[in-house]
Amino acid sequence: MILDRFRLDDRVAVVTGAGRGLGAGIALAFAEAGADVLIAARTRDQLEEVAALIAATGRHAHIVVADLAHADATAALAAEAVAAFGRLDIVVNNVGGTMPGPLLNTDVKAMRDAFAFNVGTAHALTTAAVPLMLEYAGGGSIINITSTMGRLSGRGFAAYGTAKAALAHYTRLAAADLCPRIRVNAIAPGSMLTSALEIVSGNEALRTPMEQATPLRRLGTAEDVAAAAVYLASDAGSYLTGKVLEVDGGLTSPNLDLPLPDL
Repeated sequence: MILDRFRLDDRVAVVTGAGRGLGAGIALAFAEAGADVLIAARTRDQLEEVAALIAATGRHAHIVVADLAHADATAALAAEAVAAFGRLDIVVNNVGGTMPGPLLNTDVKAMRDAFAFNVGTAHALTTAAVPLMLEYAGGGSIINITSTMGRLSGRGFAAYGTAKAALAHYTRLAAADLCPRIRVNAIAPGSMLTSALEIVSGNEALRTPMEQATPLRRLGTAEDVAAAAVYLASDAGSYLTGKVLEVDGGLTSPNLDLPLPDL
């Protein structure tokens, strides 16, 4: 049965930034597909809510409360997963983000911090996880969460977009280094109705123009990205590596313009 290839039965995943939004959606989807999941973020209450949802599927969640802006804390999750579950098959580098702002107000430190948070943490966890994936599972799948702003141009996203573009190309380079036993792919979400867009979800005046500027005429959901993650993590995606799936409703230009004036 083709649907059997999407199962993740008895595999173990690490998902960073899993307290809410895309990370929480991916972690829950993995559990529904049969995996146990280490979920990590800064806020215990949020993680406990996600863990309860995972438990309701019959699978297990292991909570790690940590500031994942620090690469050492992120790298430690790989060994924590093996200690908790005895193996490691899947890593989702979801934690990241950078506030938008005008280019001329973005100093070198802000650019460096954006790169460290969006790329450095992914590299830290990847390099820590790969030896354990090979030792305990014989291989595995790594999924990096980039962004549509890593390929589209829009005002205010110099730091964020540059970092996410770097993460997309890091995906291709890591895939080449780690094949054939470790697959490395990425998902580039567009505008998603998660906590990151709370200001939009309840504001029809903001949401409607964004929907109309999206070819599929709606904004995305965590489930849209989670479905792509299950595909990439499972045997269904076993012939993909070094690829970026654009889960963005068909965007070819940004659907939200920041009100930054001309020079």
